[in-house]
Amino acid sequence: MLSVGAGAQSLILNQVKSVGTNLVGVLPGASEEDGPPASALGIVVTTLKYEDGKEILQEGCDCLLYLTMYVSGNDAINLNDKTVDTTFTGTTASYLEVEDTSVAAGRFFTADEEKGMARVAVLGDEVREKLFGEVDPIGEKIRIKKTSFTIIGVMKKRGVSGFQNQDDQIFVPITAAQKLLLGIDHVSFIRAKVDRAENVAAAEESIKNVLRERHNINPGEEDDFSVRSMAQGLAALSSITDALKLFLAAIAAIALVVGGFGIMNIMLANVQERTREIGLRKAVGAKGKDITLQFLVEAVVITFLGGLIGIILGVFISVIVAEVAQYLGYEWDLVITIPSILLGCFVSIGIGLVFGIIPARRASRLNAIEALRYE
Repeated sequence: MLSVGAGAQSLILNQVKSVGTNLVGVLPGASEEDGPPASALGIVVTTLKYEDGKEILQEGCDCLLYLTMYVSGNDAINLNDKTVDTTFTGTTASYLEVEDTSVAAGRFFTADEEKGMARVAVLGDEVREKLFGEVDPIGEKIRIKKTSFTIIGVMKKRGVSGFQNQDDQIFVPITAAQKLLLGIDHVSFIRAKVDRAENVAAAEESIKNVLRERHNINPGEEDDFSVRSMAQGLAALSSITDALKLFLAAIAAIALVVGGFGIMNIMLANVQERTREIGLRKAVGAKGKDITLQFLVEAVVITFLGGLIGIILGVFISVIVAEVAQYLGYEWDLVITIPSILLGCFVSIGIGLVFGIIPARRASRLNAIEALRYE
């Protein structure tokens, strides 16, 4: 359970790290320093505009290299008689620089096409394969909602990054997505790339100052936006995933307690079946503490061997889970530590001692004569 919990934690943190540690995100809506904004919980907040992003890049600190904005939606993509349900993402021409990616064929749309609301699209590799197979899609037309878009490029394969399949998307200019596909005038998310990780704090403060001025927010008033760095996100996610690991450990503890009662019942039955043996040992001089020690040792041996079998099975299952997750394209680390193995051994011994004491004491208190007469 500890290994699976640690693997799940590594998956979440690796997904965030894969986006980049020198990035700053801006979300619409206010939030506490240690809490998510409302927009991250699925609530639509419209306080961020396209012009906000442009102003941040122009008036922000020199450490801001690139900035991109996002809106998205889900719909059926039509090509003649083929239909594919996927995500369309409206973004800016600087998407490639911020996301540190590239196109495998064709090109990405330009800043002029972004401003001009051009009806052009760049396909993710998975969407390309679903719609066109091995046929070159450059120059072909697809229909999103009721609008026709000309395909100008295909993105290189990226797999899952930031909890999203980057290959199962279609990218269009953000202005076209806003006006033609979604009918909105706000953006869902802004992401800025900083030149160096040590300048992230300065970039955050610069972005806050620009947005406060644009949104006419006076000192002391609550912001209508939230600025977060990847470092802050990692810290918050670490605390959440630590709680997940504790939860899994608690489930394992419940299973151990149930197993302990099973051991106790087995040992009580064992005492009853070996009553004559106990009587014989007492008759030849065994003391109560000798009988107690005998049954405690037996209980500890049973639970220790059970613990070893459990550890071996646990390692085997952890390896399978990690292999399956990695096969599916997730960055799941196999985490099996010596302390967790030792903990499993000591807990097994402890279960034997705790739940073996009652049967052992009952055996030590048997009367030798009555035990010898027991049928």
